[in-house]
Amino acid sequence: MPLRVLFAFTSGVALSLAFEPVALPVLIPFAVAGLVLTCRGLSARTGWIPGLAFGVGFQFVLLYWMRAVGTDAWLALATGEAMFLGVLGSLVAVLTRHRWWPLWVAAAWTTVEVWRSGWPFSGMPWGRLAFALVDTPVAGALPWIGVVGVSFLLALSGTLLAWTVVARGRERLVAAGALAALVVVSVIPLAVPWQPSPESEVTVAAIQGDVPGNGDDILYDFRQVTQNQVDVTTRLAADVAAGRELEPDFVVWPENSTAIDPFRDVQTNSAIWAASEAIGVPILVGAIVDAGPEHVLNQGIVWDPVTGAGDRYTKRHPVAFGEYIPARAIFTRQFGRLAEIARDMSSGTRKEPLQVAGVPVADAICFDVAYDDGLFDQVSRGAQLVTVQTSNATFIHTDQIQQQFAITRLRALETGRWVVVASTNGVTGVIAPDGSVVASAAPRSQAALVERVGLDSSITPAVRIGPWSGWFLVGLTAVGLVVALRASGLPYRRSRERQQAEDGSAGSDLAVPARSASEGRNPGE
Repeated sequence: MPLRVLFAFTSGVALSLAFEPVALPVLIPFAVAGLVLTCRGLSARTGWIPGLAFGVGFQFVLLYWMRAVGTDAWLALATGEAMFLGVLGSLVAVLTRHRWWPLWVAAAWTTVEVWRSGWPFSGMPWGRLAFALVDTPVAGALPWIGVVGVSFLLALSGTLLAWTVVARGRERLVAAGALAALVVVSVIPLAVPWQPSPESEVTVAAIQGDVPGNGDDILYDFRQVTQNQVDVTTRLAADVAAGRELEPDFVVWPENSTAIDPFRDVQTNSAIWAASEAIGVPILVGAIVDAGPEHVLNQGIVWDPVTGAGDRYTKRHPVAFGEYIPARAIFTRQFGRLAEIARDMSSGTRKEPLQVAGVPVADAICFDVAYDDGLFDQVSRGAQLVTVQTSNATFIHTDQIQQQFAITRLRALETGRWVVVASTNGVTGVIAPDGSVVASAAPRSQAALVERVGLDSSITPAVRIGPWSGWFLVGLTAVGLVVALRASGLPYRRSRERQQAEDGSAGSDLAVPARSASEGRNPGE
């Protein structure tokens, strides 16, 4: 067991290196195979041990950036996520008892990804296998089968590799052939790529105003954060008037462009009006809006230069223990620091795209981009363009901003849409439907990115499939568990039945005289 634990931990660390900033996705099949080999041959009662070791190696390295919030936050989040891999270890131990185990284990891996991406407290999708391969040939499969499907293919590559290692004789040739066939299937989209079909184009400006001070505290001087957005926008207006820049159809400001309610604070309200009137087109403003004495909303507000605030999108996935406190009475009593979050952020439920300057836009705010539901809902209902408003200020000195931007590029591929990203101080960028970065701003700088982007109404197969691929793999995992448990139970039942038959036949040949209850007992029995 110590060697299994060490090998599993090393495999978990290797998997973390597949993601930004190292970005070596070639490690994925080897890391997955490492988990399978360390759990194979164990029982469900002990399989969780190397599974947990794998999870610790993976999640503690991948989520190291959470130390920007606090060491306690990093330890708590990474430990919670590692426990899901512990459960996966037990599942692997059970599923590898059946001859079709490479299929069942790959389904189980993806099922656990889906599970931890939505539970508890809305889940934590970071570390899904598909999030690591934006710059690989396999990324071409994203418009066809989505993040869930690609994660399954990657997990299957690891389980088939593990099968190749443990197989013997002709079976090893079969395993190697299956792995080679999977590689071919994975790159078929290169020959038949998804072709976006934009109907028209618009010009969009993404504003990065920067954050004062060290750049990692959005509340350090929140009024200056708003003023920076105003200043960059008014400079853009001057460049447009002078003919130095294209006139945008609308402008995108980042999340937390104002950390105070622009409908209640006169100074903030006036500043937004000034910027809107200067540029003369709608601005999608990221704002914190009051929702009563105990709650706030994180919103993207369409601010028209004539009519003012209009359509709004509310963040669907606020961060637990960062933007709201579940079971507040319990946790704030145990962890006094959580009381600093005075009001809970409420979740949005909007499924329809925003209307910005006549364009149907799918909006995502910060971590929303890592979840499937919000963008799928809006794109399937007619959104022709995706915007991401984010404030990565807390993590500006960490690798989190690179990881999130990689996820955003994947969403461009998956949805077949142009994506415009506005961040307070990094990374702001414009992404084409093939995942390529057309323009980006350096972190900790002020910039206005103005680009022509396509508007596309076509729906990728991945968006049409939606959550059904995840549910299918959950069902496949359940079937695999039933089959594996039945198969592992049959030898025991057959042995028991054979023993009973032998006992019965022996009894017919040899008569055993009946004894009284007192006969044949040793003293003291």
